[in-house]
Amino acid sequence: MRLEGKKVLITGALRGIGKTIADLFTAEGAEIWGLDYKTPDDLQNRIDEAKGKLHWVTVDLSELATIEEKIESAIKESGGFDILVNNAGITKDNLSFRMSFDEWQKVLDINLSAAFIVARTVARDMIRKRAGSIINMSSVVGVHGNAGQANYSASKAGLIGVTKSLAHETASRGVRINAVAPGYIATDMTAGLPDKVKEAFVERIPLKRMGTAQDVAAAALFLASDDSAYITGQVLPVDGGMFT
Repeated sequence: MRLEGKKVLITGALRGIGKTIADLFTAEGAEIWGLDYKTPDDLQNRIDEAKGKLHWVTVDLSELATIEEKIESAIKESGGFDILVNNAGITKDNLSFRMSFDEWQKVLDINLSAAFIVARTVARDMIRKRAGSIINMSSVVGVHGNAGQANYSASKAGLIGVTKSLAHETASRGVRINAVAPGYIATDMTAGLPDKVKEAFVERIPLKRMGTAQDVAAAALFLASDDSAYITGQVLPVDGGMFT
C-alpha cells in the first residue's frame, strides 16, 4: 500500500496505460481522479471495483483555453492532488513531407501544450503544500525520433524539456517531476500493426518481447511513491533495453 491516502490525478485514464496505472494505484491505496475526453461506459463498475475511490473528470484536452479552469475545479473538489500522472496523448502518424499542419498541431496541442498546462496548474498547488510527485508520460521516440512520427516525437521530446525545467523550478519546494519513456508497448495503438512490423520491433528488443501496460504502470508507481524520494528531473526508459 505504497500510496495509502494519496490523491492522484491521471489524464488519459479511459483505457490502455492510463487505466492500468489507475488500477494499480488504486490497489496501492490511492484515491483516483481519472480524466479523459469522455466518460467511460462502465464508470459505475469501475467505481464499484475501486470501492468508491474513483472519480471522473471529463475534459477535452484539445480545448486549451478551458483546461486550467477545469483542473483547478478538480483540485478544489479533491482538496489537492499528491500525485499527477500526465498520460494523455494521441498520434497522427505521417511522413514529414506529407504531414498536414493540422496533423502536426493537434498532436502538439494535446501531447505537449495540454500536458504543460495540466502540470503547471497542479504543480502550483503542490508548491503551496511543499510536496508532490508529477510523472509525465514521454516516449523513447522523444529521445531517438522515429520515421513518420515527427509530430509525436517533437511532442514527447518537448515534454522531456518541460519535465526537466519544472523539476528545477519546483525541487526546493518539495515537488518532484520525472518522466517515463515507454518503448514498444502492447496497447490499442500498436494492436493494429501488421505482424511483420511487430516481429521486426521485437527483434530489436534485447528482452525479446513487447512491453505491457503493467510494465509502464510499475515504473510510474516507483516514481509516484516515496521509493523515489531522491529522484527528480529524470527520464526512466521502459523499453526492454531497446536503446541500451
